Amino acid sequence: MIPSRLGEPLAHMSEAAKQPSGAERRRSERVFLQIGIFVQGVSSDGHAFREKTKTLAVNAHGALIHLAQDIRANEQVTLTHAVTSEQQACRVVYTKPMTGNIRAVGVEFLKPAPKFWGIDFPPADWKPFVE
Repeated sequence: MIPSRLGEPLAHMSEAAKQPSGAERRRSERVFLQIGIFVQGVSSDGHAFREKTKTLAVNAHGALIHLAQDIRANEQVTLTHAVTSEQQACRVVYTKPMTGNIRAVGVEFLKPAPKFWGIDFPPADWKPFVE
């Protein structure tokens, strides 16, 4: 067993403590960009919904969006790009209450769709210029 910094074996650490952070787990660079979208799916109480909203950040594998509809992790939704009308099936991977009835919701595409947002993403080894 490999000891942790506190002398406790890693095997005794919680699974959450062993998981990489969001930035370490992310497969592509996040770009902070607002894009109009429609989100449709079935709410936590079983009702079909369609909501117009926008992205907060996008990457080649999904997005972080604002959503008023109450949905939970692992539920599936369909995103429709407001400009191109292209659709993409997604899985909810993150929800966090914001102000009022708005939530920050992380979604990931069920199938790779790096061109869905209509932008080119920086390569994985991209580093910002530092003077």
